[in-house]
Amino acid sequence: MISTTIDFLAILTLVGDGLVIILLVGLACFRNQRIRGMVLWTGKHGIVFAFSISIIATLGSLFLSEIAHFTPCRLCWFQRILMYPQVVILGIALWKKERIISLLNASILAIVGLGFAKYHYYLQMFSDSVKPCSTFDPVSCTEKVTVHFGYITIPMMSLTAFALILLFLAYVFIANKKNQTEPVGK
Repeated sequence: MISTTIDFLAILTLVGDGLVIILLVGLACFRNQRIRGMVLWTGKHGIVFAFSISIIATLGSLFLSEIAHFTPCRLCWFQRILMYPQVVILGIALWKKERIISLLNASILAIVGLGFAKYHYYLQMFSDSVKPCSTFDPVSCTEKVTVHFGYITIPMMSLTAFALILLFLAYVFIANKKNQTEPVGK
């Protein structure tokens, strides 16, 4: 069960990485009328998508530590601290239909989390150090507990989740801005 679940999380990350590329292309091609319609539709539902990603990431990290018994390193903890509130913030944004304040908070957390995840992934993939993050940490931040498809590690799973949340929130901001500048009757 543990191996199958980790494989499933890796496949979700692979799909998520493809989705990151599609969302980036959508932003780059926003001037195209068809693409603009897809971007605006995605932005209209972006909070639901971002909320779903945050739930999957939170449950995935809890699975890895509590069921698979992978001890999180210091950088994993920072990423968790930045991911877990996303569930609450985005859940409230959905419930209250509050977009601006909640989404700004979620965006800031996602940007900082993305930075930690990128740095952690860099340490895992390109660092020669095998030392823990500090002398008091039982687990090294460079340890690759699992690797799938040649590049997906736990920090890459986190990086993908933060990137998706950030991109979906960017789409929400675009859709909100478009709705505010659109003439009445359109």
